[in-house]
Amino acid sequence: MKSVLNPQELTGLSEQEVSQRLQTEGYNELPSSDRRNILGIILEITSEPIFLLLLGCGGIYLFLGDVQEALILLGFVFFIVVINLYQEQKTEKSLEALRDLSSPRALVIRDGVRKRIAGREVVRSDLIVIAEGDRIPADGVLLWSTHLTVDESLLTGESVPVRKTALDDREPVPINRAGGDDLPYVYSGTLAVQGQAIVEVQATGSKTEMGKIGKALQTIKQEDSKLQKETRRMVKQLTVIAIAICVVAVVIYGITRGDWLHGVLAGLALGMAILPNEIPVVLAIFLALGAWRFSQQNVLTRRIPVVETLGAATVLCVDKTGTLTINQMTVQQLFVYQKESQCPAFYDLTLHEREVLPEDFHRLIEYGILASRKDPFDPMEKALKLVGVELLTGTEHLHDDWDILREYPLSGELRAMSCVWETSQGVESQGVESQGVEKEIAAKGAPEAIADLCHFSPEAIADLATQVNIMASVGLRVLGVAKGTLSANSSRHIYPVDGSLPSDQHDFDFEFIGLVGLADPVRSNVAPAIAECYQAGIRVVMITGDYPSTAQNIAKQIGLSGGEVITGSELEQMSAEQLQSRIRSTNIFARVVPEQKLLIVNALKQSGEIVAMTGDGVNDAPALKAAHIGIAMGERGTDVARESADLVLLNDDFNSIVGSVKLGRRIFDNLKKGMSYTLAVHIPIAGISLVPIFMQWPLVLLPIHIAFLHLIIDPACTIAFEAEPAEANIMQRSPRNPKEPLFDKRTLQIAFFQGLSVLVVLVTVYAIAYYQGNYAPNVKLCSAGACDARGLVFTTLIVSNLAMILTNRSWTKTIISTIRVPNPAIWWIIGGGVLFLGLILYIPFLRQLFQFDYLHFEDLAIALLSGIVSVIWFELFKWKTAK
Repeated sequence: MKSVLNPQELTGLSEQEVSQRLQTEGYNELPSSDRRNILGIILEITSEPIFLLLLGCGGIYLFLGDVQEALILLGFVFFIVVINLYQEQKTEKSLEALRDLSSPRALVIRDGVRKRIAGREVVRSDLIVIAEGDRIPADGVLLWSTHLTVDESLLTGESVPVRKTALDDREPVPINRAGGDDLPYVYSGTLAVQGQAIVEVQATGSKTEMGKIGKALQTIKQEDSKLQKETRRMVKQLTVIAIAICVVAVVIYGITRGDWLHGVLAGLALGMAILPNEIPVVLAIFLALGAWRFSQQNVLTRRIPVVETLGAATVLCVDKTGTLTINQMTVQQLFVYQKESQCPAFYDLTLHEREVLPEDFHRLIEYGILASRKDPFDPMEKALKLVGVELLTGTEHLHDDWDILREYPLSGELRAMSCVWETSQGVESQGVESQGVEKEIAAKGAPEAIADLCHFSPEAIADLATQVNIMASVGLRVLGVAKGTLSANSSRHIYPVDGSLPSDQHDFDFEFIGLVGLADPVRSNVAPAIAECYQAGIRVVMITGDYPSTAQNIAKQIGLSGGEVITGSELEQMSAEQLQSRIRSTNIFARVVPEQKLLIVNALKQSGEIVAMTGDGVNDAPALKAAHIGIAMGERGTDVARESADLVLLNDDFNSIVGSVKLGRRIFDNLKKGMSYTLAVHIPIAGISLVPIFMQWPLVLLPIHIAFLHLIIDPACTIAFEAEPAEANIMQRSPRNPKEPLFDKRTLQIAFFQGLSVLVVLVTVYAIAYYQGNYAPNVKLCSAGACDARGLVFTTLIVSNLAMILTNRSWTKTIISTIRVPNPAIWWIIGGGVLFLGLILYIPFLRQLFQFDYLHFEDLAIALLSGIVSVIWFELFKWKTAK
């Protein structure tokens, strides 16, 4: 349709106006029930079993009249709530940042400049530029449009897209309602299926039609992943075992000692020692903070469970344009299809940078620009417009005053687009003014599509293909350009006054003008990234719409292995068995249309590959959903592609994909380390709580001691291990088996033997102290000797715990090697643990609360040596396997 204004004249709001409206009207978002406040987080934390057990123990001490012990336990409740609140708040802030990023992106005009922002930052009266595939972020009215159709099924239930037209001041303002053709209104949450438009925002947030009916969109929801199910199952099993052991311990204590009240207290302490309440917390924090770390690398995680899948990826399927290349096209070569021309038919602009462009090439660029949108989005169209400004300024071949009348868009059936322009000059025929208007028609697209429009003979097509291959072989993307007329008998392009035009591009007669070769330089970091993929056992597959020779040239530049190419036309002819056979060795797919990506993804999946697939268009959505890991382009991608994907590259850079794989492997590695440590540390705590009951020794660990241990365990298994850098060889390993459980045999064995070795050391230290005569048989909870041994065993347990943290930093390198690897969180936890241990050992008031006696230097030396001995076997094992 004809524009009612010139889009280039729009300036939009100023940043000051935007800031004022955000303050007065708020962000463009709907209330989300998923967001938790501090009170809600505190209530969740305090409902955990560990806190209920602490409160139960505190109640018993109050009943016994030990107010001091009860208060100190409640104090520990406060400290542990603060630690968990910090972790939860950090997680919630990460998720909040991800929510902001995952809201629909909007291209707005502000201060005369186009900029892409989060949809939540759109304000009333903003000017939004809408293109095919965009999710419309707010309600508004069309100021300008060209062939815009919108899917409004979200509001109307009608699946057929409706046609939109721009508001015309010369006509009455229509009723504002969803549904129905030729209305100027668009609505938040609906989808632009085709065309372009500029929209002035009329309503945002809860004032939109979507807001009025109360449907919240664009919230990030944590899904139940394989890991979550596995950890939930593990926690249930351990909880049942823990409850059974606690009941048995209470009964044995009560029968053997006749003190049922202290037996219940011992049982509660044992429950605190055994219950693995940290495991689900560890998983939730790792995945949420992992997604936040992805966003720091310009990768948005739309579905958090994909974090666990990335480390298993075996194939990366990537687009060429914008992912492997910088997506900044420049016109490099021209070829004019005129044999009678006296000037060379071929022209390389890079060889004649300071020369005037020969006249015969003017028309080629002129009609290339006319075959493009007046305000282009496409990088190739931008390149054509730029070269026109540089080389044709001052000539009659630039037509800024012409208006586009109709656009015939590129389709899957015909990879070419045509534009019909209404010229600014009148038309005379034999001295008499015509009753029509003059129009110009231009087409551009794939050379074979333009040749089809021009009805080339097979011989002419073969000749053209030869020239196309010459240009494509040096890595250029080649476009054909043609000039059209309504009929073979029309020499002046005279059209009826009513403006009726053919419905199909084939109804025009086209004259082939020539070829334009565009260069898109390869990103400098792609070749090293692909080499890193090969080292990591990951195969890279390039999928492009370019010619095979262009694809092969790019493959050589980036070091992509495998020279065999499968084209889109070959894909159409292949059976499923043939494709299955060839896809195992083919890494280049050329002349592929988006719909064929789904065939490639499914064939790779059937071959047993774990597939990551990139895409940016509406038609890429099925392939993105089908892939194990769908990756959408954030800069040039459509909202539909983003919504179908698991990850969104905010900078469209291949290196970000490789970095994400590396980060995914790191997260899974650290998660295993954190889980192994969590399981391991509960074994000695539970054992040293249980053994004295069966051996009728005085209890070592009371609830206050276990609460203190949780001050170290909780941040260690989450914050410390999550922040651990990647192992040096993380990208030299093969992808992990996706069926590999988190709690696999090796992880459980490491956890069991680490915990058992610490328990053996603790029991040995305790037994030696006991049999040296420190205890009398009738000692209850605390005598002078008992307190002395309790302090010694507890200090040994703390040292062993800290040693386990250090040894689990790496399962391949020793503690001495990892000390040089920075991880501030580790040292904060170890420093805090040592500091608090010193306070409770040597400040009399605290020492009395913990029921310790003064420990001398030799006692500390024994505890330190024993703690080191408890993990020395694992250090020797790592040292031996590394040799």
